[in-house]
Amino acid sequence: MKLTTLGGSAAGVGTGQGCSSYLVRAAATSLVIDMGPNTLLELRKHVDYRQLDGIVISHLHADHILDLVALRYMLNYNPVSAPGLIPLHLPPGGIATLERIAAAYEGSGTGIEWFTSAFDVREYDPAQSVAVGAFSCTFAPTVHYIPCWAIRVHPSDDSGDLLYTADTGPAADLDGFGRGVHVLLAEGTARENNDEPYDTRGHLTPAEAGELAARIGAHTLVLTHLWEENDPADSIQQATTAFNGDVIRTTPGMKIAWRR
Repeated sequence: MKLTTLGGSAAGVGTGQGCSSYLVRAAATSLVIDMGPNTLLELRKHVDYRQLDGIVISHLHADHILDLVALRYMLNYNPVSAPGLIPLHLPPGGIATLERIAAAYEGSGTGIEWFTSAFDVREYDPAQSVAVGAFSCTFAPTVHYIPCWAIRVHPSDDSGDLLYTADTGPAADLDGFGRGVHVLLAEGTARENNDEPYDTRGHLTPAEAGELAARIGAHTLVLTHLWEENDPADSIQQATTAFNGDVIRTTPGMKIAWRR
């Protein structure tokens, strides 16, 4: 199983990195999780975007979905056509959000068909699993400022699961959901001196990401959703104070592969 970072910047793009998006591959399956702005360019370096087996979206903030618009244009107008519609799995409320985006670009009265020209659009039930090729994706609610779901990706060859926290605060109950995963892809946006209430804070500190990795028994922590202005090297150091395994910072094109 292989994870490739397409972008790992926080709510705004960095000087050399787009926002959240991740390519996960195993066997002949290519899955993209989230499609934040400025990540389609990186995706094209690693896989034929026309051949994706599916896209799964954790939540509907712009820094996690905006390049769906860019990809829609690519799929509709590139001189080399895709062989078919790409399955797009949205969280509850996702279709209504895409309809508002379509109306903003094409005028009132434009609906979801603006996206279904390129995607097979579906809303997932977070209580049910979603199959994407060789992967089974399951979901758990996070604590964020809008509804958001962590995503656990299980490969059919049992080579080791991936847990993506998406955006979440420390009050989310992810320990049982994530226990035994091989790789934890966790956000670390918040600073240690954050004064938001613990129960409603919508982001983890790097140390809290490390604590989660330790509690669930992950082998590797991939730290993402970082502001470059907050010194990512310091964020890695904070995470290592709580987690003794490998800690890696997301950078565009960063790859890790694993097998039990």
